[in-house]
Amino acid sequence: MTSAPAAPFGRMLTAMATPFGPDGSLDLDGVQRVAKHLVAHGHDGLVVSGTTGESPTTTKEEDGETLAAVREAVGPDVKLVAGVGTNDTATSVFLANQARERGADGVLLVSPYYNKPGQRGMLHHFRQVVDAAEIPVMMYDVPGRTGSTIALESYEEMAGWESVIAVKDAVGDMPRAAKLAQLGYAVYSGDDINTLGFLAHGACGLVSVVGHAAGKELASMIDQFLEGDHQGALATYQRLLPAMEAVMGVPNYGATTAKASLQLLGVTDNRHVRSPLVELDDDEVAALREGLTAAGLL
Repeated sequence: MTSAPAAPFGRMLTAMATPFGPDGSLDLDGVQRVAKHLVAHGHDGLVVSGTTGESPTTTKEEDGETLAAVREAVGPDVKLVAGVGTNDTATSVFLANQARERGADGVLLVSPYYNKPGQRGMLHHFRQVVDAAEIPVMMYDVPGRTGSTIALESYEEMAGWESVIAVKDAVGDMPRAAKLAQLGYAVYSGDDINTLGFLAHGACGLVSVVGHAAGKELASMIDQFLEGDHQGALATYQRLLPAMEAVMGVPNYGATTAKASLQLLGVTDNRHVRSPLVELDDDEVAALREGLTAAGLL
């Protein structure tokens, strides 16, 4: 049996939600509870202040406080990747420096959204942030949110940048993921529902949303596949499908469904989000509960 692909940030990661108080303030006690819950349920890595962490509405100072709180909660052995991607290079440079200083093992760098700088502009932005970070980098390609895709030619160029070692791929193009693995990147599925297919195309792991509720189960699925138990991995995937569809099946999925999942599990006592997101209504929570229950998670 061939060896499993290297996973520099761990194999099972979740882009963790950032708890808030009823007034929208940062809840650092809640942050630590969520981090400890995830590590106790199958995670060997966490992404902090990503999209699911509502990074568009958190301040730079809050991002630093959140990262420091998570590091304190989980100790030195869990890999922490700090989201630093914005559509302003100076802000991302600040966040990259802060992430290194606050104990991150790496940074997650999404392509600039909304202003769509083109491939040359993207590379110019990435180079400045990578140089500032001075720690390993996971690129994040999610055209459904950014409005643009990082071209394979850009990945070919970045393959020569020593610290750019991984890609969180939410493009959904599995042959493309295989090409990224051929270029030497550690490829992480950026969509829970595509993970099994991505593993078959050379991915090393997952950056999840459903992992808020199914960390152990997703970690088991990854291990089963990489150990050659493909039928077992498929069975686990099929059992988790109702949860995946429930978590990702509402229009404002992500932070909203992650927080509602944590509330249903009793990890947190609320599902507060910051505007423009709105928390799930009672009917949406009922549908989420049904999906988690069908998957054996509640």
